[in-house]
Amino acid sequence: IYVTTAWSKVYAFDAKTGKQLWKYDPRVPRELAATSLCCNISNRGVAYWNGKVIWGTLDGRLIAVDAKKGTKVWESQTTDPQLALSITGAPRVGDGRVFIGQAGAEFHQRGYMSAWDAETGKKLWHWWVVPGNPANGFEQPELEWAAKTWNGDWWKTGGGGTPWDGILFDPETDLVIFGTGNGAPWPAEVRSPGGGDNLFTASIVALDAKTGKYRWHYQAVPEDSFDFDNTSPLTVADLVIDGQKKHVVMQAPKNGVFYVI
Repeated sequence: IYVTTAWSKVYAFDAKTGKQLWKYDPRVPRELAATSLCCNISNRGVAYWNGKVIWGTLDGRLIAVDAKKGTKVWESQTTDPQLALSITGAPRVGDGRVFIGQAGAEFHQRGYMSAWDAETGKKLWHWWVVPGNPANGFEQPELEWAAKTWNGDWWKTGGGGTPWDGILFDPETDLVIFGTGNGAPWPAEVRSPGGGDNLFTASIVALDAKTGKYRWHYQAVPEDSFDFDNTSPLTVADLVIDGQKKHVVMQAPKNGVFYVI
């Protein structure tokens, strides 16, 4: 049994006896808690792949250790250490890829989803949740039309949308599906004067797991000002709806609505 605790520590226990087998402390700098940490020092769990336990740290690292010995196999920095970004959510692993987001929209950052090789820690792709400064061009085609849902100089406050939890890999469709966080700053009129849906904040997004290419999205709360983000857990299932079998993804996010998509 693998358990994460505060400051991104991981413990391994014998499931039959409860005996502690090993402990791994990534030694996250404690000063983060007073300077640039959103939003607490918790950790929501590990992923497992091919004999390795993999998790994220508060200072933005992914770490993979030998599941039996607790010795490090690889380590990768997934965030810019100069920015106020952290990891409190659990990564997800699918078909040899580790998917991870980050927290930090409260510090006016720009969120993204990224994928990493589960065997080596090498970065595979990067998908920005919200558009940056249009003068610098758009990293992804869909950000050009997403920018039309924003107003003013939104990029100066980051835009937000950090996918800090709620990541799902669906092997049937080969999609990574995840929820995105609040806009930055919270009041929509401040970050996007004059309105706009502010894609892709407070949304459920699906990307091709191999390439990171956009496939679809559903925005649950356009122009959100209340931190009604969509980072709650997601679940896939096969349901019969109106007599037809549907492969669906389901989520009950902060706005109190249960979605079946």
